Amino acid sequence: MQDDKNISELKIKDQKVIQNTELSIWEALVPVIALIGMLAYNIYVYGDDALSGSNQFILLMGAAVAAIVGFLNKVKYKRMLEEVAENVKSTTGALLILLMVGALAGTWLVSGIIPTMIYYGLQILNPTIFLAACVVICAIISIATGSSWTTSATVGIALVGIGETLGISMGMTAGAVLSGAYFGDKMSPLSDTTNLAPAMAGGELFSHIKYMAYTTIPTIVITLIIFVIIGLNLDTSGTPQIADKLTAIDGAFNISPWLFIVPVIVIFMIVKKTPPLIALLIGALLGGITAIIAQPEIIVSIAGAESLSFQSAYKGVMNALTVDTAVTTSSAELNDLFTAGGMKGMLGTIWLIVCAMVFGGVMDAIGALSRITDALLKMATSIFGLFASTVASCLALNLSASDQYLALVVPGKMFKKAYEDRGLAPENLSRTLEDSGTVTSVLIPWNTCGAYHSKVLFGYAGATAYIPYAFFSIISPFMTLLFAAFRIKIKQLSDK
Repeated sequence: MQDDKNISELKIKDQKVIQNTELSIWEALVPVIALIGMLAYNIYVYGDDALSGSNQFILLMGAAVAAIVGFLNKVKYKRMLEEVAENVKSTTGALLILLMVGALAGTWLVSGIIPTMIYYGLQILNPTIFLAACVVICAIISIATGSSWTTSATVGIALVGIGETLGISMGMTAGAVLSGAYFGDKMSPLSDTTNLAPAMAGGELFSHIKYMAYTTIPTIVITLIIFVIIGLNLDTSGTPQIADKLTAIDGAFNISPWLFIVPVIVIFMIVKKTPPLIALLIGALLGGITAIIAQPEIIVSIAGAESLSFQSAYKGVMNALTVDTAVTTSSAELNDLFTAGGMKGMLGTIWLIVCAMVFGGVMDAIGALSRITDALLKMATSIFGLFASTVASCLALNLSASDQYLALVVPGKMFKKAYEDRGLAPENLSRTLEDSGTVTSVLIPWNTCGAYHSKVLFGYAGATAYIPYAFFSIISPFMTLLFAAFRIKIKQLSDK
């Protein structure tokens, strides 16, 4: 529906890029500048607690500023509300996945699946090789599943737990987990972003993956080298305590390698292209059944009953799926680790995502997103400038629109013709979109990806401790700019 003759829509894969010719670049930047200023002050006041609620309201305040700009440019309230609704609707799958991840984490804890992963992982991995091993393990799982989110929610949780018991900071481990997960997410033909990027640029999937390898493989090699160096210099004073922790885990849970069957089934389903939501739901239910069979005492305790019965088993599993649960061991450190919030624990993150989508929806409705991208495009006076503008556009949209899909869709549509006019093949654009849009989304705490991984790996939304260690995501945009600056593997249209 069109409210004004100066506003038009371009529908792309159920995403809309709205253009408003009356909006100036400075007006488009006002909400972004206001949001950054308010967030900076709020973080100064609240510190690490900023994303427990106050930053969510700041995102709404940013949306209010954007709405005022829209009103001054004759954009109707109804249009803004429609775009907010579309934005929130686009995250429906992500929100449901978050709820299922919460449920899965709860049943996988009480069933002993996560403790078993930690138990055997402690015996195999040591601090020196642990971080590099996290990168490799998560890269393999993510390539197989095509999902950084699934990787984080399954092996990622276990690896963070193992790292903590080894005396390695959660931020370091999470950074290694996410580096491997996003490498696999980028390179897997099963990944939605890997399919979306060439679709936006007008390229072909496997040619896109081939050209991504030129920048992605050097980046992951550098990332591995950094983690190996960190591992060689880690203080391993926590290592002698592993025996006590193994005893504590063994005393609280019935540990068995048979428990690995459930995560193997979940990963197998996703490899076979089962929708992640269905796979995670089945994984959560299998975790509940496994808990009744393998950990009946824990189920009885969680249910507050005296013996195992149908009613106590139902109540224990339902509590694990939906609300806070905890398993007490003889180790105080493990007591903090063996807690889960169920679906209830994900509500704060869902709140954050919805507020971020409100801001992004209003920004899209008033035409600010396309205006900012268009301004960046006009600044590109050279080949390198074109690549740099694409990178800047993706980063700006991850910051402002709070969604990695919009960070691919909007620049992909806006820059496609510019690349063609310069004689550049679509692989250049699709590669740059992934190098700067897909992987940097996790570096923004209020982005859907940043909020999700923070909650899954740290237990609360907005945890930023992993950001300095997410080397793969940090290096990727610089690597793509380096290739552009020296004209390395820049495919020309005439090559086809």
